[in-house]
Amino acid sequence: MRKQMIFFGWATLLLFPIPGYLIVYFNEDTSLLEFIDIASYSILNLFYGLELGVVYGFISYLFIRAPFFEKLPNRIDHLVKKMELKVHHGIFLSLCAAIGEELLFRAGIQSLLGPFITAILFVGLHGYLNPFNLRFSVYGLIVLPFILLISYGLAPFGLLFCIGAHFSYDAILFTFMIKED
Repeated sequence: MRKQMIFFGWATLLLFPIPGYLIVYFNEDTSLLEFIDIASYSILNLFYGLELGVVYGFISYLFIRAPFFEKLPNRIDHLVKKMELKVHHGIFLSLCAAIGEELLFRAGIQSLLGPFITAILFVGLHGYLNPFNLRFSVYGLIVLPFILLISYGLAPFGLLFCIGAHFSYDAILFTFMIKED
């Protein structure tokens, strides 16, 4: 199962940016460098994103440890335990998801649908807005403000902010889930 997750991490990192770029290219006639647009933002914005992700990662972890979420049929922390991941695997998967998903959603899809709809789509596609499972949906409502912050943070802070926030959020959760007994 670990090898499958690593494969999916690589696929996310390498394949998700392609449709994001194509959306922007055909919609706005943008070059690859303009699409990524990393150079025009301060590295300080990356640290703002990392900070946001760490704080929200801690908050989310506290929520998912609440008794309300114990009855979830496929708890993510149990799935992570079954994968027998090490912390470095969690860091790698966090980096893959942050780069791949942010290039697809924030830089690509968001240029068509705007921040609000893209954030809802992002959380929904992760399975956290499930009308047939109240607990998943409640977790989705906990995650949604974070994704909205990332989405609305793209314009003033840039893509590195979004990638940093997403990476540190996932890394915090992976690390706690891997390390817990």
